Amino acid sequence: MRDNSYQAVMARKNEIMKAAVGLDYSRFESGGIAFDYEALMASPGLDIHQVLAIQAGYGVGNTPLMELRHITALARKYAKPGYGARILLKDEAANPSGSFKARRAALSVHAAKQMGFGGVITATSGNYGAAVASCCAKAGLKCIVVQECFDSKGLGQPEIVEKARKCEAFGAEVVQLTVGPELFYAFLLLLEETGYFNASLYTPYAILGVETLGYELAGQCLDQYGAFPDRVVVTNAGGGNLTGTARGMRKAGCNSPLVAASVNLKGLHMASDRDFNRKSFTTGHTGFGMPFSTWPDRSDVPRSAARPLRYMSRYVTLSQGEVFYTTEMLAVLEGMERGPAGNTSLAAAFCLARELPENALIVVQETEYTGAGKHQGAQLAFARENGVRIAAGDPRDEVPGESIILPKHPAQLNCQDADLHHMRRSLIQKAIEGAKAPIRESDIQFLACETNSDASFVRGIIRQFGRVRHETR
Repeated sequence: MRDNSYQAVMARKNEIMKAAVGLDYSRFESGGIAFDYEALMASPGLDIHQVLAIQAGYGVGNTPLMELRHITALARKYAKPGYGARILLKDEAANPSGSFKARRAALSVHAAKQMGFGGVITATSGNYGAAVASCCAKAGLKCIVVQECFDSKGLGQPEIVEKARKCEAFGAEVVQLTVGPELFYAFLLLLEETGYFNASLYTPYAILGVETLGYELAGQCLDQYGAFPDRVVVTNAGGGNLTGTARGMRKAGCNSPLVAASVNLKGLHMASDRDFNRKSFTTGHTGFGMPFSTWPDRSDVPRSAARPLRYMSRYVTLSQGEVFYTTEMLAVLEGMERGPAGNTSLAAAFCLARELPENALIVVQETEYTGAGKHQGAQLAFARENGVRIAAGDPRDEVPGESIILPKHPAQLNCQDADLHHMRRSLIQKAIEGAKAPIRESDIQFLACETNSDASFVRGIIRQFGRVRHETR
């Protein structure tokens, strides 16, 4: 009999994961810090047109790109003369499960079907689970969603409860857990016991699926407006959304700057029982965005295919109040009700549009469905019930977990820049501290790609840390 204690299961996690994704990650390793990222991404053997065809078979993709004329006009009202870029929105809520994650799910479920797995398991707060469940229903595969849902008192956020309902509506079995380390443990146990496919957010299949989003928005923008966008704004959490979008845009010949946007939840711990229900966003926030940007391989696979720091040109944060305010703005001015987490990038775009001239194009890269517990009214009511103060005022006064401050007027929407230099430095530091062999030239070149910098920058950081084992060959 297997030893299913926590320690034993965690000790064999790599073995479990290897069997569950059908991919031998050791093929891409160099023995040092570097690994062959592009070979990992090419391992499924699919080009962008094949991916598009697979997604079309699941009814996924080809979502509309539309101009938000009234929100653009409002941004111009608070910009200097001649400024206020045209804001375009890629409406991913049009996918069958209501979010861009249907793109990831279609590729993962396709891979599972091709490899002969009888079912698929995913660990998620919900949007991805609903996407996987929807695609599994089409493919005739079983689906289990493992969801971190409750605090120790059995209270669950209305957004997460709503997403569980969505997963079950598509026929998935939902395993709901309390916050803490048991999520990954339960996930591993289920993978081992069922022999199902791990539809991780961080495999090449998942990122290839998102590439079509970048490919589509670049082509649509060129067809509809005669130019590629001047900026693309992406809500950032685990990094797969930004990574896939950037790679897809490049495959379409578009090298427009990508801006990452996250809700600022600084000071809250994502695995804390107390903090779990004192945040109103379960994704698209800094609790995921920062650590996954500065160390992508903290994910549930040996090497993450989501590596956002390679592709972002800027990283901005917004308060919860600013995003809730923007969610209502979209509904009232454009007649579109969409979920708050997806509107993080819209809130950022409203701020950034005021920095660009009127003839510039800024694309908000995705939306998500809303309704029931995902609606901002339900989330704000739940926050108030949990002791979070709701008020109108200056969003800069907001303290995550203590207050949500809704702007009094649109001019108060002002995103804050994260320090990309510090983030790049942090990634390099983590890499050299964890190095198990002398650092080679190939490792330096790899870290330059990882941080979207150059070899001299990497060498400078290594020198600053006084790495004795540094050895260039």
